Amino acid sequence: MSYHVERPEFEHLAEEALKSIPKKYLRNLRNLTVLVEDQPGDEDAESVGVQKDQLLGLFKGTGYAGAGFFETPAALPDSIILYQKNIEAICGSAQELVEEIRITIVHEVGHYFGLSDDELAQYE
Repeated sequence: MSYHVERPEFEHLAEEALKSIPKKYLRNLRNLTVLVEDQPGDEDAESVGVQKDQLLGLFKGTGYAGAGFFETPAALPDSIILYQKNIEAICGSAQELVEEIRITIVHEVGHYFGLSDDELAQYE
């Protein structure tokens, strides 16, 4: 059932998914980077209490709600990490892959804005 694409294509799909977020939210994304990795490390999976092969994406950082009024230019960016192999493993077609990347990006952007998993589940 796994549908695989090369990393540049996966990154392009992630960029397109990010652009699909409503502009009222997109314009408030600051100091945020989106990264693609093959799979999460044990520590990242443990930090959210899931098995390593089940983690599709992860938000790391302080997020919009945690940002102070004065941001220093040297501040490390918040990040959304997409785990390519885990996402591909649950997709059986190009269309499913595009949709799962979009769902994962939107979910992690929700964490950026301070929403919990329970709050995000109300919108899925």
